[in-house]
Amino acid sequence: MLRLQKIAQRNTPRRLPQTIAKASQVYGRRGFATASDPYEVVVIGGGPGGYVAAIKAAQLGLKTVCIEKRGTLGGTCLNVGCIPSKAMLNNSHIYHQTQHDLQRRGIDVSDVSLNLANMLKAKDDTVEKITKGVEFLFKQYKVDYIKGSASFVSPTKISVALNEGGETQVETKNVIIATGSEVAPFPGGGIEIDEEQIVSSTGALSLQKVPEKMVVIGGGIIGLEMGSVWSRLGAEVTVVEFLSGIGGAGIDEEIAKQFQRTLSKQGLKFKLNTKVVSAEKQDGKVVLKTEAAKGGKEETLDADVVLVAVGRRPFVDGLNIEAAGVELDNKGRIVIDDQFNTSAQNIKCIGDVTFGPMLAHKAEEEGIAAAEFIKTGHGHVNYHAIPSVVYTHPEVAWVGKTEQELKASGVKYNVGKFNFSANSRAKANLDSDGFVKFITEQETDRILGVHIIGPNAGEMIAEGTLAIEYGASAEDVARTCHPHPTLSEAFKEAAMAAYSKPIHQ
Repeated sequence: MLRLQKIAQRNTPRRLPQTIAKASQVYGRRGFATASDPYEVVVIGGGPGGYVAAIKAAQLGLKTVCIEKRGTLGGTCLNVGCIPSKAMLNNSHIYHQTQHDLQRRGIDVSDVSLNLANMLKAKDDTVEKITKGVEFLFKQYKVDYIKGSASFVSPTKISVALNEGGETQVETKNVIIATGSEVAPFPGGGIEIDEEQIVSSTGALSLQKVPEKMVVIGGGIIGLEMGSVWSRLGAEVTVVEFLSGIGGAGIDEEIAKQFQRTLSKQGLKFKLNTKVVSAEKQDGKVVLKTEAAKGGKEETLDADVVLVAVGRRPFVDGLNIEAAGVELDNKGRIVIDDQFNTSAQNIKCIGDVTFGPMLAHKAEEEGIAAAEFIKTGHGHVNYHAIPSVVYTHPEVAWVGKTEQELKASGVKYNVGKFNFSANSRAKANLDSDGFVKFITEQETDRILGVHIIGPNAGEMIAEGTLAIEYGASAEDVARTCHPHPTLSEAFKEAAMAAYSKPIHQ
C-alpha cells in the first residue's frame, strides 16, 4: 500500500502495475476512489487554507473536490487582500522612492508622474496570474473544482448552487470548512461602506484617483498598509485608532512606538485613544465625528475617502451549518478541537472561520495538517511559531512572545537588540532605520520571541520562526555563520546581544 501511495502521488497512472491496481479495492487507476464512490474529502472554500488543504489531500491519494463561489481561487488573500495590497505597496514605494530618495543615491530623474491606471492594472495582472496558477495546480494534482455556493444538506451531503446556473449535490466521507472571513462592519453600525468614498480594504485597492485627504479608521496591519500606499501616492492620511498604540494585536510595544515615529516622519498623522462616533457624506466630503476613547474631547475631521479597517469576522453565510450539526461560539467562529474537528464527527474546520490569527500562512499550515489528520490521524501546527508581518517601509515582523506578555506572566527574560544603523549592508543601502530584538528565557537562553522593524523584516523573520520551532537558544543562532555583508548579520548580532555582547555595536 505504501508503494501504491507513492505511485499515486506521482500522478502517472501509466506506471501503475495491474497487479497493484487489482490488489486494492479502495483506489482506482489514479490513486483515487472510483467514480461511483463519494468523495473522500470535500473542501468548502478555495482560499489559502482551502486550496492548500485540497491539494494536500489529493497528494495523499484522497479523492478531493474544492467548492468555491468566488469564481477564482485564492480567496480574499489572492483576490482582494495579501497579493494585490503587496503589489500596490511595492509599486507605490518605488514611486515614492523615485520622487524623494534617488537623488541622494546619485540618480537624477526628472518629470516623475503617477499613472494610477497602469499601477492598478499591474496589480490586477498579478492577481490574475497567481489565481490561474492555483487553478493549474488543481489540474496537476487532479483536484476537482466546482464553482458555486455550498450548503449542507447533511454532514455527508452538500448542495451546490452553481455560478453558471443550476444545482448539483456531492456526497463525501469528510469535509474541511475553509470559508474564511469578511470585512467586519463598523462597531455599533452607523457607517455604511459604499466602496467609493467610505471603503473597506477591498475598495481601497481600487480607488480611481488619489484622494487629497484620507482618514483610516483602525491602526492595525490593514489600515497601516493601505494608509501607507495612498500616503506615498500623495494623499494626506490620518489614522484614527481606539487603542493607545498602532500595529494591532501581537506587536511588541517598543516596536510599535518606533513604528509610529517612523511612519510619522513619512507624513502619516495619528490620533490614538480616539473613537470614531459617526461618518456622514456632506457636499462631496465625508465628515467624521470623533471623541476621546474614554469620553470627553470631541473633534470633527473631514476626508475625501474614509477607509474602515476595524478587522474581519468569520464567514459562514449560506452554509446551513445547522443541518450539519456544526457548533458556533458567541463570536460566530466555528468551534474545533486540537485536531480541527468540529462538533460534527466527519467535518473539520481551518483558517479565519475558526480560532486564531487571521493569517493566510496560518490557514495554509492548518490545511496541510487537517488533510494529514484525515489520511493518517496525525498532523502538526505550532501556534507559538506563527509569524506576522506588516509590509510597510520599513517592514515590521514578529514571532513568539512580546515583552508585555512575558511581564504579565511573570517570566524572567533577557533582551538583545541590534540596530540596522550598525549593519554594514543596511548602511551601504542607505536604508538603516530600525532594529532586531531577541527575547530569551533568562534561565535557559531559549528564544521566546523575535521582533524586527527594518528592511526585509518580513523575510528575516523566517529565521526566527525556524529557531522557535526547533527550540533554539540565542547562542545557537549567534554561533551560526551568517554571510557578510547581509542584513541577516543584524539578526545574528541581536542574538549575541541576548546572551552576551554584540561585536559591531
